[in-house]
Amino acid sequence: MTKDEMIDLMANESGISKKQAAEALGAFMEGVTKQLKDGNKVSFAGFGTFSISQRKARTGRNPQTGDTIQIPATKVPVFKAGKNLKDAVRK
Repeated sequence: MTKDEMIDLMANESGISKKQAAEALGAFMEGVTKQLKDGNKVSFAGFGTFSISQRKARTGRNPQTGDTIQIPATKVPVFKAGKNLKDAVRK
């Protein structure tokens, strides 16, 4: 599903305009991004939790040349699905 398809779905399901749905989705995405950037978790009971995970530095291999390279440590966003979402997908 693309962002535009999600906006259409939100507008149809909630009875609001596509413009309002786009603004709501944009505000949601900006809010989650800002909270993660500030080091906070974002939890929605039954749906899931967005958080930041720290990856350690590691040694990798360049697939084109086969040379060994150092991959630096980095932070990555992580989503852990909640029980209700897991159960809904399983059925």
